[in-house]
Amino acid sequence: MEYVNILREALIYIITIFWLYELIISLCSLIKFKDKPLLINKKHKFMAIIPAHNEESVIANLVESLKNQEYDKDLYDIYVIADNCTDNTAKIAKELGAIVYERFDQSKKTKGYALDWFLKQKIEEKADYDAFFVFDADNIVDKNFITNMNKKLCQGEEVVQGYRDIKNPTDSWITAGYALFYWTMHKFYHLARYNIGLSPLLNGTGFMVKFDLVKNTGWDTVTLTEDIEFSLKRIIKGKRLGWATDAIVYDEQPLTFKASWSQRSRWTVGHIQCMQTYTKDLAKAVKEHKTVMNLDGLLYIVGSIPMFVITIALVFTNFIIYLADAMTTVDLIINILRYLIPTFLFPIVTAVLTMYLEKKPIRPMLKWLAYYPLFMGSWLVINFKCLFKRNTTWEKIDHVRNIKIKEVA
Repeated sequence: MEYVNILREALIYIITIFWLYELIISLCSLIKFKDKPLLINKKHKFMAIIPAHNEESVIANLVESLKNQEYDKDLYDIYVIADNCTDNTAKIAKELGAIVYERFDQSKKTKGYALDWFLKQKIEEKADYDAFFVFDADNIVDKNFITNMNKKLCQGEEVVQGYRDIKNPTDSWITAGYALFYWTMHKFYHLARYNIGLSPLLNGTGFMVKFDLVKNTGWDTVTLTEDIEFSLKRIIKGKRLGWATDAIVYDEQPLTFKASWSQRSRWTVGHIQCMQTYTKDLAKAVKEHKTVMNLDGLLYIVGSIPMFVITIALVFTNFIIYLADAMTTVDLIINILRYLIPTFLFPIVTAVLTMYLEKKPIRPMLKWLAYYPLFMGSWLVINFKCLFKRNTTWEKIDHVRNIKIKEVA
């Protein structure tokens, strides 16, 4: 029993140190710095790339929002990769003026494969672009997105994540859960790290990559979370990613728990794939580059699933001590509540604080706040399930919310 007590104390120290570190970093989101100076003053040429699989319901709104950018229309092109489509996605995109590439490969259906297939053609053509953006077909884009990303490129940033807002936050408790989660992550994870010279991460859509960076390799990703994988590979090289709060893209979130379960399961499996593939390289990068940024990247990849496993182990040690009559029932309940109360209350507090700081409309979200711990708690169940059963098959999430940019901007 002495060894169980020692293990329990060790686990408590590990969890405490980890979350204290995260708290300290999060507070850096409150620091305001002067804007970076421009290294050059140039209007760059861009590709807006949209991988799309059967997205006829939403593709028009995205293309229209891109056509209406406050940026020189001769300096960007809109490309739609109609990926294994069986509907009118390609036809609608062509009619609206997008350049459409149709791809048919049932064995490789993820966005990462579609991007690699498309970019290799542009590399071979020696296409005259400075950088490219990646969007999901259900997105709609703020009219100043390209202008603000161009500024980041002029400041010397090479890979930049834009602000991924939500176009349907009040549709259901699921969409509200996504909105609260993303708003919190943007403020207390990505912005906080960017403020102090650490690295944010790509976040699935609405990001920019300098074209030169992929000319030798293409979009070389193999996991179900190609955005995180690309980010980690940059961090391993000692390269930080950028963050653009004012480059806004609005993303549609699943309406139902079933669709959300499928999507978040895919993300968790992709995270586990990245953890298995890149943890060793991230550890080597810490030794090689000797920077806090590399250490932070390593902590990210071990801070989700491994920290979740450590927390489960801590709960079990409490039960073992209790069953050995070395802990009273009252002490067991108190110890368990020490984990449960923060788990269910802390997300609500941080979400409200985020909405206040970011000037998000709080009133429409009030009725959904009580569901937020359920949303986050279900993610813990997903993580637990994926430890033992991992479905690596890509499943499409249907996008049906026909919302135009003028309705959200």
